[in-house]
Amino acid sequence: MTTNPRSRARSAARLGAVQALYQQQMEATPLAKLLDEFHQHRLGAEIEDVQFLDAEVAFFDDIVRGVNARRDEIDLLLSHRLAEGWSLARLDKTMLQILRAGTYELIARADITKGTAISEYVDVAKAFFDDREAKFVNGVLDAVAKEAGR
Repeated sequence: MTTNPRSRARSAARLGAVQALYQQQMEATPLAKLLDEFHQHRLGAEIEDVQFLDAEVAFFDDIVRGVNARRDEIDLLLSHRLAEGWSLARLDKTMLQILRAGTYELIARADITKGTAISEYVDVAKAFFDDREAKFVNGVLDAVAKEAGR
């Protein structure tokens, strides 16, 4: 588990971004409304006795906006990394958002090391899935990183 406050805030931002992207896919929430909702009611909030960690809001916004802006490019990169016979449509919707957010960081955030980005999204996957799926995230993002020259 990350210990320094900035690392924790970025980890919380990544988890929040995956949740926001999932909500957007499921409910077609417009981007501005989605970001505002997360800023006002989710990031750092307490919901049903669960305290959400304070997130680095600018980092959260960059991931969500970046995935939205580059979705076609991201999806193309991801679809080439899936096994034959698999498509993005077959993936669990949460898994797809984890992979999209991780891919965005790998292709757009040169300030974040490949290892950090992959490790963080493996941790996000572990919040939702078992080790098998976390290993899948690791493998796909590692392949994306290699193609992106990271």
